[in-house]
Amino acid sequence: MTTVFSGDISRMVLKRSLRADQGEVSLDSQMLQVLMELDGKKKLGEVAQSLQMSMKDLRGVVQKLHQLKLCEPSQDSMPVLGKDFLDFLSSQLSRAMGPIADVVIEDEIRDMGETANRFPAHRAAELVDLLARQILREERKVAFQQAMVKKLREIQT
Repeated sequence: MTTVFSGDISRMVLKRSLRADQGEVSLDSQMLQVLMELDGKKKLGEVAQSLQMSMKDLRGVVQKLHQLKLCEPSQDSMPVLGKDFLDFLSSQLSRAMGPIADVVIEDEIRDMGETANRFPAHRAAELVDLLARQILREERKVAFQQAMVKKLREIQT
């Protein structure tokens, strides 16, 4: 199962969120430190650096905080894929799969729990990988992957 916190999360920005049904929640010192750093402006890479934590450890903590509904992605500051990337993705997948490509892209984005107009840039490589797995002919799959790797490098998420 993919989550909001899959892929490279170092450029993701989280903000604290208040729960209306806030009961008692037990936080360890590490969770509290991370929660205090989540201001809706700092990227998670900066938070990890500030707290001298590995990204792996930070990922675990923010997943727990998110499950407790104590933090959420800051939509205003999260980089999203532009129309040019999605158009390029569609054209490359169409070359490999034919006219069904757009439907496959829409389905995969929906299955990831995202929308095309607000698709997080940090999940672009994950989307490309999931789409490549659906290309049956190996030579077309390789051509798709090569074209998309070049495009992914351009967006630098």
